Amino acid sequence: MVLPFFQVSFGEVYRSEWNGTEVAVKKFMNQDISGDALTQFKSEVEIMLRLRHPNIVLFMGAVTRPPNLSILTEFLPRGSLYKLLHRPNVQLDEKRRMRMALDVAKGMNYLHTSNPVIVHRDLKTPNLLVDKNWVVKVSDFGMSRMKHHTFLSSKSTAGTPEWMAPEVLRNEPSNEKVVGAVGFQYRHLDIPETVDRVVARIITDCWHPEPQARPSFKEIIARLRSLGRLSVERIETRINQK
Repeated sequence: MVLPFFQVSFGEVYRSEWNGTEVAVKKFMNQDISGDALTQFKSEVEIMLRLRHPNIVLFMGAVTRPPNLSILTEFLPRGSLYKLLHRPNVQLDEKRRMRMALDVAKGMNYLHTSNPVIVHRDLKTPNLLVDKNWVVKVSDFGMSRMKHHTFLSSKSTAGTPEWMAPEVLRNEPSNEKVVGAVGFQYRHLDIPETVDRVVARIITDCWHPEPQARPSFKEIIARLRSLGRLSVERIETRINQK
């Protein structure tokens, strides 16, 4: 059984079955590849072979020869976080959203604390997949690179412009702190007034134009956990006041 599921960089993802297990198969659209495209494919396989974390999509195998160049991973039935956020019949309450944000931060922190550091370079909601238990996992490592030095070369620029940090758009050397979608010429979406002030501060800190001023994912995890404890305290206070 092979069913089209969604598109990602350089290919399409199909829902399939392998040895009795439901899997996602990322098949490259262009099978007649060589040079940079083939190098990128092999790089993605090499990176995914190294990764084992509950918030990283599980790599299960690969076909490394044309005409079936493809990557097999675990299948996540809820699809991308992007689609969930834009689906009118799906309601994600604040508590679930905070858990999802923490999942992403944990997955990214794992990449950034690997040796060598793995820089995803295309972090966005279409590349965040959700399992049946609402756990979010980082996926699509087609643009990722292993960082053996302090900075990635400007020649290795890749990703999606709407989600790129300004130093990447300027084709300057970048490090793993390409955390937030800072926006073209520092323009970005307005944060609704209904958003918790602590959450809003995390967002604006990740938007900082200077990479060294942005928080690491380790810091983001700590701040999200503190926010979770604060939310529990607020609920308990409201209950006690009744």
